[in-house]
Amino acid sequence: MPIKVQNNLPAKKIMEQENIFMMDETRAVSQDIRPLYIAVLNLMPLKEETEVQLLRSLSNTPLQVEITFLTTASYIGTNTKASHLNEFYLTIDDVRKRKFDGLIITGAPVEQLEFEEVQYWEELKQIMEWSNTHVTSTMHICWGAQAGLYYHYGIHKYLLPEKIVGVYEHRVHHRKEPLLRGFDDVFYAPHSRYTGVSHEEIESCGDLTILADSEEAGDLLLVSKDGRRVFVLGHLEYDRLTLDAEYKRDTDKGLPVGLPVNYYPEDDPKVRPLLRWRGACNAMYSNWINYYVYQNTPYDWS
Repeated sequence: MPIKVQNNLPAKKIMEQENIFMMDETRAVSQDIRPLYIAVLNLMPLKEETEVQLLRSLSNTPLQVEITFLTTASYIGTNTKASHLNEFYLTIDDVRKRKFDGLIITGAPVEQLEFEEVQYWEELKQIMEWSNTHVTSTMHICWGAQAGLYYHYGIHKYLLPEKIVGVYEHRVHHRKEPLLRGFDDVFYAPHSRYTGVSHEEIESCGDLTILADSEEAGDLLLVSKDGRRVFVLGHLEYDRLTLDAEYKRDTDKGLPVGLPVNYYPEDDPKVRPLLRWRGACNAMYSNWINYYVYQNTPYDWS
């Protein structure tokens, strides 16, 4: 996909080194087409790492996409330089009057808190309400999915007996749903979380369809009847070494975390992990962009 970003965004150089086509502002304005406007509410502490993961995931469609990165105003993390946030990020107040074709709400390392205890919860509620009228389709990821399910449907999360972490096998349901086009019957996806959501409450919700789940990790992909809300309760966007970095970070801190499931060959953390979910990731993001955003969004928002 020709992704349009600011010329000096650090993630742009990384993507170009991977031979992924990134369109700068100069070339984009020379093309007489309307790009898709995608906002990314990046709630992760390591924002530059998440930028690369999501831009890579969005890079497999011929449509031109213009990315706007958003952050919260009510909470400013310390893991990303203020200069990076000031140069590349906006807040909801900056874009409140704009319309976007798509919105991605990322996860955040706050899942063990009650939603109301999260410092930026009131602001996030405003953003999710705003998305109802200003966004064609919103994709919620991991904790962002749990937050969206709670806000829009009242579906609760609960603390797991132990952390679910690893790469799990998932089964496809409702194959004719456009989000699943190109998927195999069984595919792998990473999870890394301490909480789950109520499967019973999801099943009893008349607006949600479960598209993929795992016997070990639970529900993964959900979609609303109108396709305006997609929920991904795992991390298909993760890089090969993301779980490796998390595992080594936590063990260095002395935290009681187990070895990621189905991740290291022969369960040896010294061996390079296998990448087994990139195909499913590419298919899901391409399908979302094409069938839920591009095919449904108005050409002229006015």
